[in-house]
Amino acid sequence: MSSHETFMRAALKLAQDAASHGEIPVGAVIVRDGVIIGSGMNCNRKLQNPTRHAEMTAIEEACSATGNERLNGCSIYVTKEPCAMCAGAIIHARIDEVYIAAQDHRFGACGTALQVCGNPQLNHVPLIHFGLLREEASSLLSSFFQNIREKRK
Repeated sequence: MSSHETFMRAALKLAQDAASHGEIPVGAVIVRDGVIIGSGMNCNRKLQNPTRHAEMTAIEEACSATGNERLNGCSIYVTKEPCAMCAGAIIHARIDEVYIAAQDHRFGACGTALQVCGNPQLNHVPLIHFGLLREEASSLLSSFFQNIREKRK
């Protein structure tokens, strides 16, 4: 197993934990020099706060760990394509690379629905990699939303 897969599996574990708490199953980890320095899972429903996305929590934790608002030399692994808010935070934090498992065709802001990350007009353009463990992340998301639809019947 590659280190990229290991880090995405850590993010998937967080996404599973989020789902078990009734949150949309998204997990994220931030890595510098082969070590996870920040992690997060969606908890916006529990905290009733729309900014409590996995990426935001992971960025806050990594900034705290480094003592710096800039995360140069870091990569983020996230199970679902970041929204515009999270993509903006990734840019402001100067994260070098973004590894995304599943695309988000409705809200993804790394080139799928919008292009915040990867936009050459902005002052920081991280490298973006799609598809690492895509099937597993997509399946987790699909199952979560299917369960919600079934409960509403």
